[in-house]
Amino acid sequence: MKKAIFSTPLGWVGVGIFEKGICRIVLPRGSQKTAKSELANVKHEMANTAVSQTSDRDFKKTVKLLQQYFSGRRVSFDLPLDLSYYTPFQRAVWKAAASIPYGETRSYAWIAKKIGKPKAARAVGQALGANPVPILIP
Repeated sequence: MKKAIFSTPLGWVGVGIFEKGICRIVLPRGSQKTAKSELANVKHEMANTAVSQTSDRDFKKTVKLLQQYFSGRRVSFDLPLDLSYYTPFQRAVWKAAASIPYGETRSYAWIAKKIGKPKAARAVGQALGANPVPILIP
């Protein structure tokens, strides 16, 4: 996994990229050590994965866009994600959440219905709480 920890006006941010794209973003933290520690706490299966095939250019672009975002600029993130290490249910929830237009909100029940699991609103909430790439998927 390629990792970067960098300073922003809001604190220290971490980003991790695996084979096909971004797999983890650590939101701003008060110390570099805290951000680094959180980024290190990835799923065990991920830790044993081959080195990322993502280009250095894509990696630098990711860091640059996140720095711009945390500096208060509106950024369009057109970055590849690698969420293949998570459950199909989690990925379905995150895909549905990513489809919500900018500035709009939806309920957990709405997402549950959208993914074909109308009684799974609580599980949707748990999946959203475990979102490894906040900012990219709201």
